[in-house]
Amino acid sequence: MKRVHFIAIGGSAMHNLAIALHQKGFEVSGSDDEIFEPSRTRLNNLGLLPARMGWEPQNITKELDAVILGMHARADNPELQRAQELGIPVFSYPAYFYEQTKEKTRVVIGGSHGKTTITSMIVHVLRAAGVDFDYLVGAQLEGFDCMVRLGAKSKIAVIEGDEYLASTLEPVPKFHLYKPDIALVSGIAWDHINVFKTFQSYVDQFGIFMDLVEPGGKLVYCAEDPVVKELAEARKGRSDVAQVPYGVPKHAIREGETVLLTAHGEIPLKIFGKHNLMNLEGARHVCHQLGIGDEEFYTSIATFTGAAKRLEKLAEHGDKVVFKDFAHSPSKLKATVDAVREQFPNRKLIACMELHTFSSLSENFLDQYAGCMDAADRALVFYDPHAVQLKRLPPVPTERIQSAFKRDDLHVLTEPVALMGAVRKDMGDAGVLLMMSSGNFGGMDLSALAEAFIA
Repeated sequence: MKRVHFIAIGGSAMHNLAIALHQKGFEVSGSDDEIFEPSRTRLNNLGLLPARMGWEPQNITKELDAVILGMHARADNPELQRAQELGIPVFSYPAYFYEQTKEKTRVVIGGSHGKTTITSMIVHVLRAAGVDFDYLVGAQLEGFDCMVRLGAKSKIAVIEGDEYLASTLEPVPKFHLYKPDIALVSGIAWDHINVFKTFQSYVDQFGIFMDLVEPGGKLVYCAEDPVVKELAEARKGRSDVAQVPYGVPKHAIREGETVLLTAHGEIPLKIFGKHNLMNLEGARHVCHQLGIGDEEFYTSIATFTGAAKRLEKLAEHGDKVVFKDFAHSPSKLKATVDAVREQFPNRKLIACMELHTFSSLSENFLDQYAGCMDAADRALVFYDPHAVQLKRLPPVPTERIQSAFKRDDLHVLTEPVALMGAVRKDMGDAGVLLMMSSGNFGGMDLSALAEAFIA
């Protein structure tokens, strides 16, 4: 029996790791100053929800084997200070996940975009093949009750490698801590500007990630991305790591369905978009390294419907369809809008995105969005002034947003009711509504919006 305490247990990854360790037989406790859904209910159902909110040094005792520190917790956290006084080992969650998987083959998926989808694809295929494996993924997967798994007998660990910082004690990108045997880099586009002040400092993190591939390992990378390609080619002198480049596989679009053209015949897919096809090709190469042949891979991937919030279909009726997507950074936004435009070339496309992240709400970053929504017939941008205040950023004038996107007809909204009204203008037309955000559009019920749009 191992005893582990989580400081800031309510986080998305943190509570899933807590659940995974509980399922493995660990004695798990935790604390937080606030816990939101769905973390709250999931922890409560397993008896892991803290009895009270807040930080209490008495939670930390000599009987603990480890303390796992979330990014939400600061250096002056009283529980962290107590753990340091007692000499209890303190880990960030990626460092602890590494400790649990260091004797296994670790597959780490990195990139500014696509990493959740690629990780989900690999997990989907391995599960269909009956492989026993661990995983850490950033989205809820269909058929899985937890986003983290740690098995007693598994030999493989599939990890989504986030580039954001691990914890206040380990202020390095999370994917630097996993030490991959197989690494994949899907693409690089500047993000997290509150941490990485320049594009070059951001790019450097991926170079370090590539350097951390274990001897005898593999580096799978998207050769369609010039920045990724340059980084990979600069490391060709490392003879103990094999490189595997990939790009867009051969395909066709027929009546709104994307079909792979392979040596094993045509494979109809439930996903679409060139970015998703590149994600699929990257996943195929990783699965090949894990012993999954192409025929088995294609059979499984044909049933893959996508990760949660990644071009997720909310509603469809006749010639109307509504999707939601996690896109928020410029590269993700453009890839998603372009994909929907290519898939539905003859339908009116209404695209709406929310400026929600620190980067997207920063005036000195806004110009990165130039041209990202050009493929849409109507483009809407929403932001919540309250979110701007919480991030302690200055208000963003409507004119500044319009000039950044380089689109004079861009409609900027700040109230959910006004957003609903703007969408209603197109409810009588055949078309596609695309809602993109890492937030929630000021609390708007997207399911209700979708049903109203197709009605």
